[in-house]
Amino acid sequence: MNRHLAALPAVPLMLLLAACGSVQESAQTAASDAATKVASSAANQVKSQVCTIVQDGLVSVQEKALLGGLVSASKTAGVPAEITTPLDQIAESADQAPTESVTALREACSQ
Repeated sequence: MNRHLAALPAVPLMLLLAACGSVQESAQTAASDAATKVASSAANQVKSQVCTIVQDGLVSVQEKALLGGLVSASKTAGVPAEITTPLDQIAESADQAPTESVTALREACSQ
């Protein structure tokens, strides 16, 4: 009987440890979900800015400069290559944005 009494204090400790593990797992899942939502939101925000600029199919010199400034942000935010590739091409072009890149960008924005 003494052995049974000695094991009794271990039961609440085991339950406490199991609960702590569950809480930690829930916290990690919540943090991961929050990080995913923030990253997705950032990507959507940058994509929206890019798509607004090319919406009319014309890219002025000032708009080209704005798009060039969004290249790094789009890559950091995880914007898809369908957007970043033509965006890169526009940023690296000389005076005028390449028509093919603007068209590709507009098509990617419409999806």
